[in-house]
Amino acid sequence: MARDEDLAGLGLNQRPAEAGDFSTGSIASAPRTSTAHLTARQDLTVSGLPLLSLILSTYRSETSGPAEVQLRTHDGARLSCGDVLATFTGDPRTLLAAERIALNFVQRLSGIATLTRRYVDALGEGRTRLLDTRKTTPGYRMLEKYAVACGGGWNHRLGLFDRVMLKDNHLALLGSTDDLAGAVNRARQHAPKLPVEVEVDRLDQIPPVLTAGADVILLDNFTPDQLREAVALIKGRALTEASGGITLETLPALAGLGLDFVSTGALVHQSTWVDIGLDWKQ
Repeated sequence: MARDEDLAGLGLNQRPAEAGDFSTGSIASAPRTSTAHLTARQDLTVSGLPLLSLILSTYRSETSGPAEVQLRTHDGARLSCGDVLATFTGDPRTLLAAERIALNFVQRLSGIATLTRRYVDALGEGRTRLLDTRKTTPGYRMLEKYAVACGGGWNHRLGLFDRVMLKDNHLALLGSTDDLAGAVNRARQHAPKLPVEVEVDRLDQIPPVLTAGADVILLDNFTPDQLREAVALIKGRALTEASGGITLETLPALAGLGLDFVSTGALVHQSTWVDIGLDWKQ
């Protein structure tokens, strides 16, 4: 899809009459082998390198020859400015056509991994794990969640299919947000093989959720003192997850509360692309 956006106008109501890379095609050049390095221009955490060989394979055509990539590091590695991520060799026409798409993927995914690493470092070492959410770019969830994992975060739900998660809107549809035990029991009957997670926003909601046997209790927008009290109340009978208002500044205060998880969508939706360049050697 990314290739066809670039070469053939994928997504336009009217496609161009002719497809191709006319910039590179306009340069008269005999086929030869070129080399280029994918280089970090800032400190970063890497993600997306296995995509590079797949990208190159989609660009070889009748008018351009083969190209290959040698990975010089691995996803999840922390690099410094000037470090080389990968080396490309092959037909320069293929490399030039694929350059922007390769950079787009690696810069985007490494940006998520880099921000995730900052959040993980802010949370510090201990039992509490950092989770992502379903707040991802439509169609790119698995890539973005993979990037979170490269940065040291843990993946929460991959989709609606892999657990029951009862939030305030689900409970409101029942006609009563206080029938938490009933909601858990209905979820167990409907999807007996899936874990059940319930969102609460008050301490008094915890006992009925525990009684009903929820697997995970999501503590939404609790203060640190309330979280400490909630953890003591739950006493390991369910996994605990804090969410809402999680920032780099608030994470250190959550590290020692005994929580199992802290979740935030910011790992993806607040991330920015990192600076990576393709430096041509010949």
